[in-house]
Amino acid sequence: MSVFLDTSAVLALLDADDRSHAAAREVWSDLLGRAEDLVSTNYVLVESFALVQHRLGVEAVRTLQEDILPLVRVHWVSEADHRAGVTALLTANRRQLSLVDCVSFLGMRQLNLKIAFAFDRDFNEQGFETLPSPTKT
Repeated sequence: MSVFLDTSAVLALLDADDRSHAAAREVWSDLLGRAEDLVSTNYVLVESFALVQHRLGVEAVRTLQEDILPLVRVHWVSEADHRAGVTALLTANRRQLSLVDCVSFLGMRQLNLKIAFAFDRDFNEQGFETLPSPTKT
């Protein structure tokens, strides 16, 4: 089984003060123990690097780069995917939905992924299962 890794999970994993940190560590440990295929997009990585550096500092970025990303397969967003994500964003017309989210949903569908390690409820609204389940967060 492949699992999509979202920025919300990355932040929760790295930030001990995040309200979802304990749940993130539990899911991460379980995923690693089952040797799940972890997948993300380069857009999620750019977003994660920027937010981790801003909120937690360069040492946390180093942890992301050295400890988390070697375990993640990156799906590179094409120009067509970018355009489709922008179209989805503008069509949704929702302030809290980001281009990264729209491209993530597109990538998950292209890769036939059903499960996301995410604390962003937009994944559930788009029909994906999340780890942990929304009732556990």
